[in-house]
Amino acid sequence: MGAVQLGTASELLAGTYVAEPRQRVRVVRSSAREQPSGSPFRQDMKALRRQSDWESRTDAKVPAPAEIATRLGIAEGELCVRTTYEFLADGKPVQLSTSWEPYAVTGGTLVVLPEGGPHAGAGVVNRMAEIGVTISHAVEQPEPRHATAEEASLLGIQKAALVTHIRRTYYSDEGRPVETADIVVPAAHCEIVCEIPISR
Repeated sequence: MGAVQLGTASELLAGTYVAEPRQRVRVVRSSAREQPSGSPFRQDMKALRRQSDWESRTDAKVPAPAEIATRLGIAEGELCVRTTYEFLADGKPVQLSTSWEPYAVTGGTLVVLPEGGPHAGAGVVNRMAEIGVTISHAVEQPEPRHATAEEASLLGIQKAALVTHIRRTYYSDEGRPVETADIVVPAAHCEIVCEIPISR
């Protein structure tokens, strides 16, 4: 009987490996989920029995770039309040968001800082209500794309991994855009579910 020839170490290690499946986080998109207290993200994480939190940074009086100005119906360079968010589930990032609000709407009020003051973290709808602005609806435009290098680093995903980019804009009952945001959700870690309220 001939000798059995063993392969090299690299050949022996070659093969197919299956990563342990990771439970995707459910992200619900619905205007009906705006609550007087608490955030929709926190509700989603509570339903999944996960700890939720977010980190944010606000910069006041930031000139609006061209695209943001168009979405808000203001002149390019007009001042805005910009807030960046990193949403966490069990301490791991699962969603990014950058929000823009016209300084002309909230400047000089108690709600000028989305995550500061007596109405910190109350959400756009509830904060705007405090200054007499009624939100009538929001428009969301989702599209798939590849993560930028910065997004991949913040979300802990591979470079150019698939994400869903959602452009969301809130409108007042007078038809004025009062906030717009870019929301980035990694496809591998999250599933997006849309709730559609039915009026009877």
